[in-house]
Amino acid sequence: MTDNFIYPRWFGGSASCVAVLFSHPFDLVKVRMQTVPEGARQSTIATGIKIVHLEGVKGLYHGLTAGFMRALTYGTSRIALYEELKQQAKKYNQPISTPTLGMMAATSGFVGAIFGTPADIANVRMQNDRSLPLQQRRNYRNVFDAWAQMKRIEGWRSFGQGLWPNCFRSGIMTASQLASYDSFKRLIQNLCNTNEERPSIHFTASLMASLVATSISSPMDVIRTQLMSSSDRTSVIGIVRNLISSEGSRWLFRGWTPSFVRLGPQTIATLVLLEQHKRVYRMMKSDRI
Repeated sequence: MTDNFIYPRWFGGSASCVAVLFSHPFDLVKVRMQTVPEGARQSTIATGIKIVHLEGVKGLYHGLTAGFMRALTYGTSRIALYEELKQQAKKYNQPISTPTLGMMAATSGFVGAIFGTPADIANVRMQNDRSLPLQQRRNYRNVFDAWAQMKRIEGWRSFGQGLWPNCFRSGIMTASQLASYDSFKRLIQNLCNTNEERPSIHFTASLMASLVATSISSPMDVIRTQLMSSSDRTSVIGIVRNLISSEGSRWLFRGWTPSFVRLGPQTIATLVLLEQHKRVYRMMKSDRI
């Protein structure tokens, strides 16, 4: 394992934590829109205003501890594994095409979701809790209290609620996010006839990647949110059947706008910070040699 790769590995998770501070309110709005019945659904702005009116500004940050935990588990592991796979391919002089990047990223996202699912479940439930009737609310205080109550009331199986749909969703999202980012970055560098690692290139590539990732992962994101917000044993097929019967094909992109508003800044913050950190770290290593 090369020295210049050790430190940036965990930085992907810390960069994701920084992004959570800004993206969490939009994630909460997205979850609320994905879990309410069609007849009660409002626009993104109306949903956000309603939350602030009923719960205050603090209401936009319900589940923040679970959001941080998700970034530390899922965010760190998927980015670290993706960078490691790329590093190993370069080490053995393997060509890295766009399909290869997609497979690496999909694998990384799938594995990362295994580690991040327990925090993801707590995050979804805490974000959606205030929209439920009083008698149905779980009132988790933080991510650790959520896990303790889940174990006591529902058993260990609750920690894997929606695991496989979440893994597939994360694999698809990571492939369309990280792989498309690298592909867009190379395309922009070729168009600009440069190999420089410019912040403007990183920003543009990450913005385009977030558009792709939001659109491709939207259907699985809706299914995963429905599964995780429920304590009942519900199947993916049952959820899809109910969604199609009540909404037709409209459910495929339910909550797309807040999802993009969340994922866009999060992708930009995570990847731009990661690229800048790599640049600084390479400079520090070269100065020591």
